Amino acid sequence: MEVTHSTFTLERRYPASVERVFDAWASPEARKRWMAQGAEHSQNFVVGGLETVKGFDGQGRPLTYEAQYAEIVANERILTTSTLRTGERLSTVSVTSVEFHAEDDGTLLVLTEHGMYLPGQEQPAWREEGTAQQLDTLAAEFAATSKAKEN
Repeated sequence: MEVTHSTFTLERRYPASVERVFDAWASPEARKRWMAQGAEHSQNFVVGGLETVKGFDGQGRPLTYEAQYAEIVANERILTTSTLRTGERLSTVSVTSVEFHAEDDGTLLVLTEHGMYLPGQEQPAWREEGTAQQLDTLAAEFAATSKAKEN
């Protein structure tokens, strides 16, 4: 079996300023809340810094996601390289860009991921679905904040 190469792009519009959306990526507390729920999480949000998430898959196998920040331009973009391991076995290697665009009274977020999926490991569709769920969790967080301000 060969390495599978895949690219996906996800767009989300959030009812929050670019600064607030960017901060949701930059703040370890916020990032754990919407990206690493129920998992061990650490984040050093500087160029060259690492973000690590350790948890388990649906079959109880240990998963370790590790990303290194290649570029951070405040309120504009974040570029990372990352790996995902199942136990000690490498599953994927990815390069990801997250772009933040002011739009009306909110933010358009554009996430593009280029992945290499090793044989017998994670599938591209699983990664896209999981990433989409994380971005939707972030949307729910902003929606809850907006509703709280209305009351």
